[in-house]
Amino acid sequence: MLMESTLNLALFSHLNAAPDSDPRLLWLAEVFAVYLIWLVPALLVLGWLRGNDRLKRPLLEAFIATVLALTASWLIGTLWYTPRPFMVPVGQTFLEHSPTAAFPSNHATIMLTMAFSLMLHAGTRRIGRYLLLLAVPVAWARVFLGVHFPQDMLGALLLAAGVAALVGVSRSWLILPFYHHVARRLYHLLFAPLISRGWVER
Repeated sequence: MLMESTLNLALFSHLNAAPDSDPRLLWLAEVFAVYLIWLVPALLVLGWLRGNDRLKRPLLEAFIATVLALTASWLIGTLWYTPRPFMVPVGQTFLEHSPTAAFPSNHATIMLTMAFSLMLHAGTRRIGRYLLLLAVPVAWARVFLGVHFPQDMLGALLLAAGVAALVGVSRSWLILPFYHHVARRLYHLLFAPLISRGWVER
């Protein structure tokens, strides 16, 4: 259920940038809102190329959980379309965005699902905590710049936690067989020349 509209709008009004906001703060918010999420694919690629099995397995689990969470996000947005602030319109908008469904936030869903999933493993718990911390400025920035409401971030938080937990409890029959019989074999097939030269991990 969405947040009460009055509370959602009150929080948005409090967090949204003012018309005369400092350009430096707007620039920093744009970095958080647009570019910080690229740490996720960078982590996945570097983790698989340079990491051992203790890193590869949690990363695969986090990736699968994120794909499932984004699929659920798309279904929610399709069946229960929620407009963005600039479509209502309310507040100030400082970031161009297409008029797609706002709830839940895909940016927050990606970072939070990765974070929660990685936190389920002792070996990647610290990485998950760092991602969780980085998700905070991403969520703030997208509200600050006027492309999301606070309720969109709450929706992403609940969706990410739920999907990460479900995939985590399904690990033995969903993740591990796929890891050993598909992902590892495909990885060795694609990167065999680099593996043989020792440039990437087995």
